[in-house]
Amino acid sequence: MARFLYILLVVVLFGVLIAIHEFGHFITAKLLGVKVNEFAIGMGPALWQSRKGKDEPWDNKGETLYSLRLFPIGGYCAMEGEDEDTGDPRAFSRQKGWKKIVILCAGSFMNFVLGLIIAVALSLSITQIRVPVITQFAGGFQHQGADGLMVGDRIVEVDGHGIWVYGDVQNYLARNDGQGVDLVVERDGTRLVLDDLPMGRYDYEFEGGLYHGFGLIFDAVEELTVTGRIKYGAAQSVDFVRLVWMSLGDLVTGRVAVSELSGVIGVVDVVSEEGAKSETAAQGIFNVFSFMALIAVNLAVMNLLPIPALDGGRIFFVLLNGLIYAVARRRIPERYEGYVHAGAFVVLLALMAVVALHDVWNIFV
Repeated sequence: MARFLYILLVVVLFGVLIAIHEFGHFITAKLLGVKVNEFAIGMGPALWQSRKGKDEPWDNKGETLYSLRLFPIGGYCAMEGEDEDTGDPRAFSRQKGWKKIVILCAGSFMNFVLGLIIAVALSLSITQIRVPVITQFAGGFQHQGADGLMVGDRIVEVDGHGIWVYGDVQNYLARNDGQGVDLVVERDGTRLVLDDLPMGRYDYEFEGGLYHGFGLIFDAVEELTVTGRIKYGAAQSVDFVRLVWMSLGDLVTGRVAVSELSGVIGVVDVVSEEGAKSETAAQGIFNVFSFMALIAVNLAVMNLLPIPALDGGRIFFVLLNGLIYAVARRRIPERYEGYVHAGAFVVLLALMAVVALHDVWNIFV
């Protein structure tokens, strides 16, 4: 029963993430004078529909149909002339390039803001955090001393990557090939650069047993003020962006196999499982919302990739059209751009279907 409730919670939260994305497009389109034919929350058959029919500037005398639909997953903002010129002067296709870019970016911006709000809200319940300060070394660690690492050193960079939260230390050390890691540490108020330390995962002695890792022990914690908690939540949100980019890079370079991709079904399964196995309901809800903050930022980044059918792909065509017009006083016909987006959308749907089948296979096999 608990697992089912967590699944339901995650599904609803996914719907919120997509709805807030579409709301970003909707509100900026309204503010910039673009005609919106329908704004829907949810998908499928309509449960409720209304036209305001008032004279507010953002409503334009009831031209927009507001819908609440059956399935609580997603939503959409249907703007006039998204894919072709309909002749309406307020159509999306007839707007200046900067307006199009603002509207297209607004969905991802809203996703990031939502992820930021969730991360900050969750951090308000945290009273202390682990910090990347070395408190001791595992037995046998060979790089101690003034020319290496010392107890009290605070790790501030690993291989050029800034350490914003403690988890970054382990993430970036784990990505090193063990041949040499470049560290920047803060020692007695001074930053020191330590290049090519041959650190990798080895077997060390620690607390009477074997320890397989890098030999660095981080037991220091820091008490957080209210301001510190807000800063920590904000740092986590920005760190999520870097994590998403890192994951995309791993996928492109082959460091992560395509077979390891998960879609909505896989994410729902993993997140609901994490929530269900938590010791308390409060901890389960905390874990679910922590994942959703990451997913919100993930959606923000992914939607801005220059892939046709995504917002980033549409932004790419806006910029490309601007360049072509500046050079040749011509533009790519809307129908050809529409063909590209439509074809890419079919490919994305096919990929989503394959990933969904893979998720189902992993769940039941």
